[in-house]
Amino acid sequence: MNENPMTPDLALPEEPAERSLSGVPEFGRVVTPGEIDISHGTILYLEDVTVSFDGFRALNALTLSIDAGELRCIIGPNGAGKTTMMDVITGKTEPDSGKVFLGQTIDLTRMNEPSIARAGIGRKFQKPTVFEQHPVWENLELAMKTNKGWWPSLRARLDREAQARIEETLSLIRLESEARRLAGELSHGQKQRLEIGMLLMQQPALLLLDEPAAGMTDDETMQLAELLNHLRGTCSMMVVEHDMEFVAALSGDAGKVTVMAEGRVLAHGTLDEVKRDETVIESYLGR
Repeated sequence: MNENPMTPDLALPEEPAERSLSGVPEFGRVVTPGEIDISHGTILYLEDVTVSFDGFRALNALTLSIDAGELRCIIGPNGAGKTTMMDVITGKTEPDSGKVFLGQTIDLTRMNEPSIARAGIGRKFQKPTVFEQHPVWENLELAMKTNKGWWPSLRARLDREAQARIEETLSLIRLESEARRLAGELSHGQKQRLEIGMLLMQQPALLLLDEPAAGMTDDETMQLAELLNHLRGTCSMMVVEHDMEFVAALSGDAGKVTVMAEGRVLAHGTLDEVKRDETVIESYLGR
């Protein structure tokens, strides 16, 4: 099982962060020519991805795709390969074989973890990883994409823009009243929302969330579902989760859910469809 990092993995590229354009959602990464090609509607594509550990196949010819702007829930029993899949996408684990593309042209198997983060993929582990000795505001400020080489004449204007983005993110994650509070003093659910806010400050194209509702109260879980549903369409999201009520709150009647088992896709469809699938009932949900 993969261990969570001790500190957030913050990508600080040398290029300036993309600006919001008219008609582009505030928290969606602006796709420019030569960057992420989503012209065919797909932002993430895995084909026949296989990963073996000491003879055990954690991923077994896994094929999966995520549409641009989609919120996809991934469910399945422990050992199904869900975390290994995220490890492959983020460059933490190298696949034995298969293809992994961000958009049409970015081959993630040829990139390391920092390069993949800079390309627009943000990952949240199950355990919140925030800077506990810093206030909430500073956590968001540290996470923001910055370029220390920008000339001083631009810094004042950019600082005002940065402040506005932080304030908007605080409102989005419902932590305005906690802005000056140390992150270590927050509740578990608040820390989870703060870390998501930190990822949003980096304007990701794709967010990978590994059991984000784990350890939350019912109220915190519904607040998180509200946040992720609010982000729907502004950036693509893959959510690995075991809490079926949380999955239902995210997928609704029409959202797609993928069921994994033994390193491959077992079923795919709406939540109602996969819950009625005989193979899913036998291997995961039970009768």
